[in-house]
Amino acid sequence: MVPANTAVDNSTLSWDKNSNDKPNKKKMKKVMLATLLLMLCTCTLSAQKFALIDMEYILSNIPAYEQANQQLEQASKQFQQAVEAKAQEAEALYKAYQKASASMSAAQRTQKEEAIVQKEREAAELRKRYFGPEGEMAQKQEALIAPIQDQIYETVKQIAQQKGYAAIIDRSSAQSIIFASPSIDISNEVLAKLGYSN
Repeated sequence: MVPANTAVDNSTLSWDKNSNDKPNKKKMKKVMLATLLLMLCTCTLSAQKFALIDMEYILSNIPAYEQANQQLEQASKQFQQAVEAKAQEAEALYKAYQKASASMSAAQRTQKEEAIVQKEREAAELRKRYFGPEGEMAQKQEALIAPIQDQIYETVKQIAQQKGYAAIIDRSSAQSIIFASPSIDISNEVLAKLGYSN
């Protein structure tokens, strides 16, 4: 017969759900979950391919873009001269008004003031017509530059699909890129596909 003090207590052999092992079990779950997430992230990142382009570099190597910029610059100068001429007319009216206002009647002063305001309004309207958000310069820029940019976009998109890139980033506008290996820059490839060689 087994002495009473050597008897095995069945409650210590079975899993006690109320024991102090719960924190260890939670800790193990957290560690396993973190390991699983780390493995998933590593697999996902290694499966994605990225590339860079330098849009400023690409555009500077396309002659049509340079020609479009020259046309825009010439138009801008012409429009600016027209606006300045209208503003100078208003300025001349104002100076003449200041010189002669003392000898004018109230009706004449009102008439001259209205003419000055009208000329200033014409200058402002001309500026808006040429340089406003929907003005002639914006329309010219859309007509000359947008087709070139669209062509570049379509070429980049084709390269991305052919080579399986998850993202292609423009390094000239991405200020948060501190360093990138030149081996992932595909700018020359884009130019070659567009028919321009560097």
